Amino acid sequence: MSENGNPCMSCGACCAWFRVSFYWAEGDDGGGVVPNALTEPLTPFLRCMAGTNGRSPRCRALEGEVGKSVRCTIYAGRPSPCREFTMAGEQGRPNDACDRARAHYGLPPLAPAGAKGVIMAEKRHHDASGCQPGD
Repeated sequence: MSENGNPCMSCGACCAWFRVSFYWAEGDDGGGVVPNALTEPLTPFLRCMAGTNGRSPRCRALEGEVGKSVRCTIYAGRPSPCREFTMAGEQGRPNDACDRARAHYGLPPLAPAGAKGVIMAEKRHHDASGCQPGD
């Protein structure tokens, strides 16, 4: 776990496993805050974070090594799917999408807040809003 206690700062698996798509107007050229230079068009109404729309997705805003130490270079201006994505165990709730991304990188599932160790999240059909699996 990272020094500040947030496992996301040493994980980054979701940023390198899912396509991050969102409404085009979230881009800074549409009145939003997401840097247009770090997006690519999907449809006339949707964009995605550059680097996430391929067989081996990895957001170009992600710096560092997944599973070791990472940071989002546009954290304050990240798109809505990133702001809404919760890590597994946050507020005591599972997030199977988080667990799947972590598993792809050989990382164990996260434990709910306040628990020690790791737990296996129950398998449910859940997909993160705006995120699509890399394969």
